[in-house]
Amino acid sequence: MDISKASCPDCGKHMRLSRASCPDCGLDLEGEFEISPLGQLSPEDQVFVTAFLRHHGSIRKMEELFSISYPTVKNRIRAIVARLDTEFTAPSPNSLILEQLSRGEITVDEALERME
Repeated sequence: MDISKASCPDCGKHMRLSRASCPDCGLDLEGEFEISPLGQLSPEDQVFVTAFLRHHGSIRKMEELFSISYPTVKNRIRAIVARLDTEFTAPSPNSLILEQLSRGEITVDEALERME
């Protein structure tokens, strides 16, 4: 799995995240950290997605909040989804069965019976 990258606020090129700190207890972690696909969106897109979720996917509310038209809301959603979908792969319906088999929780015969 690739380590996600953040953009440099100065030059815009990708930066690797290598340190995380807790401001409350002072714990510091160093290494390479992944950022969720939503976290890789621009701050503006993160605000848009957060508002969209808080308002239960209401396009009408998004029009009102951002003072934009219905087609603009739809286009922005499509653009965000396109960026998110580049990393997304749906799990196989049989992946849970194969995981159970690999852990020895079920037998090969049981796995074959459960597979579609």
